[in-house]
Amino acid sequence: MNSFSEYIGSQFGNPHGIIGMICCFIMNRINRPMYDRTVELLKLGPENRVLDIGYGNGYLLNSVYRKTGAELHGIDISEDMRKRADKRNRAARNDRKLFLKVGDCCNLCYEDEYFHAVTSINTVYFWSDTAKGLSEIRRTLKTGCSFYNVAYSKEFLDSLRYTEKGFKKFEPEELAELGRQAGFNTISVQDIVKGKSFVVIYTK
Repeated sequence: MNSFSEYIGSQFGNPHGIIGMICCFIMNRINRPMYDRTVELLKLGPENRVLDIGYGNGYLLNSVYRKTGAELHGIDISEDMRKRADKRNRAARNDRKLFLKVGDCCNLCYEDEYFHAVTSINTVYFWSDTAKGLSEIRRTLKTGCSFYNVAYSKEFLDSLRYTEKGFKKFEPEELAELGRQAGFNTISVQDIVKGKSFVVIYTK
């Protein structure tokens, strides 16, 4: 893999600067079916709290707020993305319903049983410790609530040059098994685009 492809791959894991902004724009376009399905699955209202892991430029959070009015929380490793997500979600911020942090999903700074839903779109490839991340998410979820983990299939990622380094690739059953080990009570898998993308739904 050449250095340019490796650089682009790293931007998808930690978008920053002008190139990071461009990568996020591309991701918003390409990932649209994933965002739409996630918003469709969420059953939230204005009294609920949702956490988005790796919120990027805040595209999903904005869609969730327009549909549900829920209190928005997010954690992302990029300070550049925090600024862009804050700007995109001005309405939620003005309503005092936007709380964005810079940090790591493997060390969540939230109370136990705090969220009514947790989402993640295409971030699981970059977690430093997948098992710990799932355990932390489970800890912060209220009993009976779910984490929606959306990802591309290993087969599809293998077809992209820039994913050769820096991406952990998973089959759906691998992610399901990690969820069982983390203590989730119920786990199901749904196709988003058959053979290309899927969502693993973990319920506490």
